[in-house]
Amino acid sequence: MSNAASSIYDRLTERGITLPPLAIPAAAYVPFVRSGNLIFISGHIAKRDGKPWVGQLGRDTDTAIGKVAARAICIDLLGTLHAAVGDLNKVERIVKLMSLVNSTPDYTEQHLVTNGCSELLGEIFGERGAHARSAFGVAQIPMGACVEIEMIVQVA
Repeated sequence: MSNAASSIYDRLTERGITLPPLAIPAAAYVPFVRSGNLIFISGHIAKRDGKPWVGQLGRDTDTAIGKVAARAICIDLLGTLHAAVGDLNKVERIVKLMSLVNSTPDYTEQHLVTNGCSELLGEIFGERGAHARSAFGVAQIPMGACVEIEMIVQVA
């Protein structure tokens, strides 16, 4: 089945991905805001077994594990996006990601960690998943998480 012929949900199923329910924000904000045809999704931290995926890249977490954490965040972001629009097939374009990587001052592979999210978006959405992106190294992320990613999406 070609990417053009299959629905977003078929592609998720083919990869064994089940979308999580809408996450409850950890502080005084909402999980997403819709403005016109744009959905702004608040930052999601990496979670493992339902708890913050704690670690610092360059100290106790390596790039390969960080990339897996970023992929896990992507799945959570897609769950929030589904809650926001009701149907992921309405996505016209993943516009932008901003990725914060909890990393040591000398760690320089934030972009490779963030590929865990970017690559999955490409697999799921094809050309509509190609996006602008920023990846930053930061001194700390809430709850000690290793990665946090936010997303902007254009929908029909």
